[in-house]
Amino acid sequence: MDSSDGGVGTTSHELLGAQAQIWNHVFQFVNSMALKCAVQLGIPDVIHNHGQPISLSELIAALNVHPSRAHFVSRLMRILVHSDFFAQHHHVHHDCDNVEEGEAVVLYSLTPTSRLFLKDEPSNITQLILLSLDPVMTTPLHLMGAWLQMKGGDDPATICTPFEMETGRPIWDFAAQEPGFGNLFDEAMEADSKLLARGVVEQCGGVFEGLKSLVDVGGGRGAMAKAIANAFPSINCIVFDQPHVVADLKGTTHNLGFVGGDMFVEIPPANAILLKWIMHDWSDEESVKILKKCREAILLSKNNEGNKKIIIIDIVVGHVDNKEKMVDKKLIETQLMFDMILMSIFNGKERSESEWKKIFLAAGFTHYNITHTFGFRSLIEVYP
Repeated sequence: MDSSDGGVGTTSHELLGAQAQIWNHVFQFVNSMALKCAVQLGIPDVIHNHGQPISLSELIAALNVHPSRAHFVSRLMRILVHSDFFAQHHHVHHDCDNVEEGEAVVLYSLTPTSRLFLKDEPSNITQLILLSLDPVMTTPLHLMGAWLQMKGGDDPATICTPFEMETGRPIWDFAAQEPGFGNLFDEAMEADSKLLARGVVEQCGGVFEGLKSLVDVGGGRGAMAKAIANAFPSINCIVFDQPHVVADLKGTTHNLGFVGGDMFVEIPPANAILLKWIMHDWSDEESVKILKKCREAILLSKNNEGNKKIIIIDIVVGHVDNKEKMVDKKLIETQLMFDMILMSIFNGKERSESEWKKIFLAAGFTHYNITHTFGFRSLIEVYP
């Protein structure tokens, strides 16, 4: 018979189940680090280049793992298979060297998820994973408790992020002053834009119909703008970012250009302003300032008077593009985890629809439309 815990009504069975849940939650970082290890070793490319499902011995040989550590690879693959990054098969070999007749051999193959780490895959997101798991990005999460209790927290002049508490500077200054990290950051954002751009063009092409000009604010190296410029040759696209980001970049088509500047000062005029994964980096006050500059830019545009808008691609907390309840829960969990990252590093936040509406109205916009079509992210059209 289960014993209860001091009359509270919790059985030992329930307590052990609760403990298991806690351990599972605490050790989630192990999944992340196992994935990072696989990416650093290049396991997806090894399997892909093999041309067919690969055996453990073939994988170990291709990875050039030291013999004394070879047996660890199977354990690494076991957790990655459990997480659906790789698929596992059992094949019975006949007349094969080093394999006894009828013995089952474990083979590994790629899944749709692990294909996103292939070097030649256009939607490769390896840099995004390496950025997210870089110690520069993860260390601030260890400091949140101390940061929340630090003295002077009510004084705006002393408010900073755990990232600033650790590095002594905001992430934007850190990225500009530390070329290695800055390049990794830019490459990661470019990788995300390439993956997202395909979905934007294929699923939301109507959003760009009738536009004559578009400015991609914070567009980095132009992956998103390039996709839009190629798909819609009649739209003149400008990538607008910090001068050091776009200094040596040039458009590859007649309708693509790069301009350096500060979005808090002035944004080039255009029918539409694109803000892809920008707004969540900033506080409500800063976001209202950005939106006001965007509003000024579209109102200054002389073309297409009836089709002026801001196009935002970002998270709307609580809304996901999926019909399955369990998947919904995981995608919403992703949204909430992003919010914690923003709190610890960027001084920004992920917003619910009501929070988005509040800053839209504060910036002088009258109405908006949300399309939940990009997994855990949405597309928002905002009108003056």
